[in-house]
Amino acid sequence: MNTARALRAKLNGPSMVLAPFVYDALQAKIAQRIGFEAVYMTGFGTAAARGFPDLGLLTMSEMVENARTIARAVEIPLICDADTGYGNPVNVWRTVREYEGAGAAALHIEDQVWPKRCGFLAGKQVIPMEDMVPKVHAACDARTNPDTVIIARTDALAVNGWEDVERRAHAYREAGADLIFVDGIRTIDDLNNYTSRLGGLPLLYNGQLLPVAELAKRGFKATIYSGTLLAYYESARNVLAELKETGSVKSSGQGGAFREIVDLLRVEAMDALGKKYQK
Repeated sequence: MNTARALRAKLNGPSMVLAPFVYDALQAKIAQRIGFEAVYMTGFGTAAARGFPDLGLLTMSEMVENARTIARAVEIPLICDADTGYGNPVNVWRTVREYEGAGAAALHIEDQVWPKRCGFLAGKQVIPMEDMVPKVHAACDARTNPDTVIIARTDALAVNGWEDVERRAHAYREAGADLIFVDGIRTIDDLNNYTSRLGGLPLLYNGQLLPVAELAKRGFKATIYSGTLLAYYESARNVLAELKETGSVKSSGQGGAFREIVDLLRVEAMDALGKKYQK
């Protein structure tokens, strides 16, 4: 199945693509079962699941392996964080090939210096626009599947302000990026500037400042929804705290949740496959 083609068709359609943050295959399978059209492999979550902060500590191969694990678990398109592309334009070229090979339908490359920082952390720095444009060119040239969606992310807002963001966004689009992604949108004023200043470009939004229906009215082509990542953390923290404090977990769901997981993971189908080869 060409999930990149499916994603591109959705992006060209009238509706905004909503992709919840996931960092493992089980979360992705739940999202698919619920009915989402795509999922987003978060770099912050991928790092956190390995016990690291999102400070450029994971390698390209670690990120690609997680993408491969998620992509083979679902049939819906996977959008991926590819950090800065892990080096110069040649490194970006290889990054795109590796992510494509892992099953990613889309990936975003950002213009931060390396090591990068989470887009919502202080202390970010960006490379010159003139250094980023060749990386976008390389990312687009590297595609073996012409439907693979290349997303150019800029983190210049917190560093240089909106004028520089506008310059970069238009330059990255001219270099071939399919979507433009301005990260670090913290306020409604930021959101208003995003859509008013860059409204002529195909835009991706990361966040949860407004309900999804309101975001769709603003013309975004896609939203990657970070609220799911925070909810995963809060749920796990609260359940473990409940177990520690009370000695049990009342909200565990017991048999119902277990049966759902068994069904989601296709245990019966795997059992049937095993019986097929029994003597």
